[in-house]
Amino acid sequence: MKYPEVAGFDALLPRLGEFDAIIDVRSEAEFALDHIPGAINCPVLNNDERILVGTLYKQTSAFDAKKAGAPIIARNIAHHIDTLFHDKPRDWRPLVYCWRGGNRSGAMALIMARIGWPVAQLEGGYKNYRAWVSAALAEPPAVDFRVVCGPTGSGKSRLLETLDGIGAQVLDLEQLAAHRGSVLGHLPNEPQPSQKMFETMVLAKLRSFDLARPVFVEAESKKVGNLRVPDAVMVRMRAAPCIDLQLARPARVRLLMEDYQHFCADPSVLADQLTHLTLVHGRAKIADWQAMAQGGALPALVDELLVQHYDPAYLRSIDRNFVQYPQAQVVELADIGTSDFLAAARHLHDSPA
Repeated sequence: MKYPEVAGFDALLPRLGEFDAIIDVRSEAEFALDHIPGAINCPVLNNDERILVGTLYKQTSAFDAKKAGAPIIARNIAHHIDTLFHDKPRDWRPLVYCWRGGNRSGAMALIMARIGWPVAQLEGGYKNYRAWVSAALAEPPAVDFRVVCGPTGSGKSRLLETLDGIGAQVLDLEQLAAHRGSVLGHLPNEPQPSQKMFETMVLAKLRSFDLARPVFVEAESKKVGNLRVPDAVMVRMRAAPCIDLQLARPARVRLLMEDYQHFCADPSVLADQLTHLTLVHGRAKIADWQAMAQGGALPALVDELLVQHYDPAYLRSIDRNFVQYPQAQVVELADIGTSDFLAAARHLHDSPA
């Protein structure tokens, strides 16, 4: 075969495992927004250099942009080869891609091919890959979902984590989205990924599952924080069999106090977040809750939030959105200890609903 090989993502997909490296030559910012799973970032134009060349392209001409960019690209490719790939054997097989046009990846692939490596270049670049992701999520793999339902604080996330730990198949959307799903669910110092990266991770998980085995997933709304669950995935979740996880309210309060310790450390953050509920409960009620937060009455505040906000919202939505919930398999947790979740997880793993 003549190298560099140039092919679209559909053609390369069955062979992705054959490549020794997937190299994304786009800038750091482009890579951070989304990339092919497992890819490494080797920019041939970094963030600042890409802005420089792009400005020349728009304001002067394509020729001047390419003339300015060529020596920068050449230096960066030389640096990557010298520092990252100089020890690779002759049969080392990389796949290289950029954004769309192929200029950046083409330069890297051409030099690698001239060295003698059997390099492939993704035709259409990341844009081609992204189109494949969108099409695949429109008709996602037919996984056998088991939807873990339960009001706020019932331990759904802990149960999923425990199930994952004993070898069950788990799609943890909140973990992928870096958000706990409620108005108070933002994780401190952990920004959410981009929508595109979230969809990439969801699809990668779905494609990794054995379709003959169930996949446990939490009952989510259409959005997890700022991120939207792909529509077709949500449709399949809402039609799936359900598990009703039950835990006494005092234990739920203790669980939430453990899971939201950052609010205990700085109650002012919780007080600020409560303003998002003003339209639902009014300024007077929010002021009362904020005073409880600032005054350190957090267990009592959590209990009130469950009774007056979260539990009613849960009851309004669960029957409407998850059609098999009336026939849900009931799983009762005695408490919130590790052994309690392990017993529930083993029961579900050995005899899923």
